[in-house]
Amino acid sequence: MNAPRVALIAFEQFDNLGAGYLASALTAYGYQAEIIRFTDSGKTILDRLKEMKPLIAGFSIIFQYHIREFRDLISYLREEGIGCHFTAGGYYASLKYRELLEFIPALDSVVRFEGEHTLTELVRSLSSGLDVANINGLVYRNNSKIIANPLRPPEMDLDNFPFPVRQTPDQYALGRKYATLIAGRGCAHNCSFCNNIVYNRESGGPVRRTRSPAKVAGEIEYLVSETGCNIFLFQDDDFPVKTGKGADWVASFCNELRSRNLARKIMWKINCRPDEIDPVKFRLMKDHGLFLVFIGIDDGTDSGLRNLNKKMTVSQTIAGITVLKSLDIGFDFGFMLFQPGTTFSGLAENLDFLATICGDGYTPLTFLKLMPYFETRVEKTLRKEGRLKGMPGLLDYDFRGRELNDYYNFVTVCFSDWIKEPDGLVNISRWARNYSHVFSFYYGPTPLFYKAAGKIRDTISASNLFMISKMKELAGIFSSGRYDPSCESLVSHREEIRAKHNIFCREINESIEMICRMGLCQK
Repeated sequence: MNAPRVALIAFEQFDNLGAGYLASALTAYGYQAEIIRFTDSGKTILDRLKEMKPLIAGFSIIFQYHIREFRDLISYLREEGIGCHFTAGGYYASLKYRELLEFIPALDSVVRFEGEHTLTELVRSLSSGLDVANINGLVYRNNSKIIANPLRPPEMDLDNFPFPVRQTPDQYALGRKYATLIAGRGCAHNCSFCNNIVYNRESGGPVRRTRSPAKVAGEIEYLVSETGCNIFLFQDDDFPVKTGKGADWVASFCNELRSRNLARKIMWKINCRPDEIDPVKFRLMKDHGLFLVFIGIDDGTDSGLRNLNKKMTVSQTIAGITVLKSLDIGFDFGFMLFQPGTTFSGLAENLDFLATICGDGYTPLTFLKLMPYFETRVEKTLRKEGRLKGMPGLLDYDFRGRELNDYYNFVTVCFSDWIKEPDGLVNISRWARNYSHVFSFYYGPTPLFYKAAGKIRDTISASNLFMISKMKELAGIFSSGRYDPSCESLVSHREEIRAKHNIFCREINESIEMICRMGLCQK
């Protein structure tokens, strides 16, 4: 008898570790699991399901802003004759299971929170004809009713999970392959714009669980040996720089890398807060391969940080960035320039802050609008104030004042390609930086390399300062209230931004090509 099959339909950008862990758990129990890209066409997914004939199709609904796309796909698959059990999981599905089942009638169930054990039991029950009413962590339909079973306690020892299933490794830079992984799950912080703390609290588990340093280093060693990967991108919301229990996880992890002779063979990236950065610990990590850090800055004013419940200060942010620069560790950052309480004066303060940290071209400048994610304090406050607009899953808000709304809409259009597109300036600037780090790590700096790296930094500096200057200039126009969005002067600003974007992109691409040619000469 063939083993039951499960199709996991999920986003696959930089791997989907959640789906990968589910697939590995199913495989460990003798079931067949396959991850299908949600971004494939509906016809492609349909054809694969018809060929595969799965017992269950699972949909990874992590982000609220894609639920309509999932609904359309699920309805299409049902209409085309896919009759297997449809289940869903992920952040949104776990916290908004009732709304999701009502919004997508073709779904049969929801696997809440951590799904490795629950999904495995669901496969066992359906393949054996057992009642799903006894599966903890499952929400299911019983005729017209939605039944939520008791929650399943989360796995306390993450080392018990087998390594996640991954797709064939892709190249990162200069022919080097990369893989993603996690050091743990959860986040101990309680920012007002994030639902992490709600998710962990409702799941019944601790706010953070950490894998052992030996297990993480062992996974890296396995990936180096079996797949040829030597660049690793940690996907933790908050890497365990500080564990809160007195144990020095980072030191143990670095010791494990050294004992496996990996310290000078691999490069790795982490996510953390700027106030967690200290020179001693990050020097240690740098010496063992750390080359890039994503930091959640989010606001450049102390009042803004308080509103976001970040529990840190601007001076701590600056201190952390100073450490990274002194150690030549690259950094990217999240920054919510536009928030529900944004004013033109606050905008000016934040632009000045961005000039301070980005004016030297160390990292490309970018910004976001704070979105009202479900079950966050921001969403609840906006709902109470009557400011939420849009449909469920696509909620948004307006700023206070027509001028700021018009300004936001205008600069978003002007800098859309610059910030959001794969071939836009921010993205290719990051890749130029990444190529520089990879070349320097594996081949060592040369005079020609210094020339290319210097040109990259000069171009990023010029582009950052141009963006800040232009946004300040436009803020002056819009805050005055004397403007017409269609007038010739505003059109000329948009055309200038587009022209500058093309120039900066050309310069960055030329530098990347130079580093690639140098890389070929090293082989």
